[in-house]
Amino acid sequence: MEAATARLGRGGKRRKKRGYGSEERRLATLLLSPALIVIALVAAYPIGYAVWLSLTEYSVRVPGKWRFVGFDNYTEAFGSPDFWAAVKNTFIFTGLSVSLELVIGLGMALAMHAAFKGRGLLRTVVLVPWAVVTVVSAITWRTLFEPNLGLAPQILEAVGIGQGVVWLGQEGYAMAVMVLADVWKTAPFMALLLLAGLQVIPDDVYDAAKVDGATTWQRFRRITLPLLVPAILVALIFRTLDALRIFDLPFVLTGGTNGTETLSLIAQQELTTNNLIGYGSALSVLTFVIVMGVSFLYIRTVGGNIRSLAEDN
Repeated sequence: MEAATARLGRGGKRRKKRGYGSEERRLATLLLSPALIVIALVAAYPIGYAVWLSLTEYSVRVPGKWRFVGFDNYTEAFGSPDFWAAVKNTFIFTGLSVSLELVIGLGMALAMHAAFKGRGLLRTVVLVPWAVVTVVSAITWRTLFEPNLGLAPQILEAVGIGQGVVWLGQEGYAMAVMVLADVWKTAPFMALLLLAGLQVIPDDVYDAAKVDGATTWQRFRRITLPLLVPAILVALIFRTLDALRIFDLPFVLTGGTNGTETLSLIAQQELTTNNLIGYGSALSVLTFVIVMGVSFLYIRTVGGNIRSLAEDN
């Protein structure tokens, strides 16, 4: 009888705990519902309308003239070499810029994290490029690489690099300038995220490693990098998704010529320049699907690694 009573008591406690948890979930749902509804209305309507337009042939010249074409716009996009060139350029740009930003941003974060006189001034100076508007930054870099008046070609030719090269007028070189301009602007953002990760690493771990005779490189490789992995993964997520949607930098630098057209840029050109609303909407939807696909892969792979690292620590 006592054992049965004990089991009933434990069962009652478990039911009470489950009821308390369900109450918390219901309260959380009620509190989050207004924000979720607003987000759904703000995001769902433009996305749904873009999907609808992508299934039509829509005219901006004749009011009310449109016809339903189904997936013809998507078929045209998949059969277009310009679309696949934009996909290739977008991923090349993303891979190069994010990789360089990670390496440079890590170096900047380590420098800003070190204790020395004038550290506050260094942090301020480093973050200045990130505060500059992207369009202003692009105009600056375009001026620097002007064929006749630009300072950068003259300096590079003086040291024997790029003799007779029109940097923004030749394929490959234009992409290099675009990557360089993006790295200059957004590496400080990567450094800021990594600096936040560095500041949560306890100093006691480094002190213990110094007592054990670990060198600077060994402390960096065995302590800093493993403990900084969650911050690195989060920074990579932010920068990768942002780079896949790049528009303003190639638009200002080259207008999408010489191998710098990206997915967002060709969608904008079809929508505004060519007035092909249906086809441009289809390109926009495909860009959205690609970015969402990369986001899903990151969440499934990188997100799981972050959770496992957090549990291990």
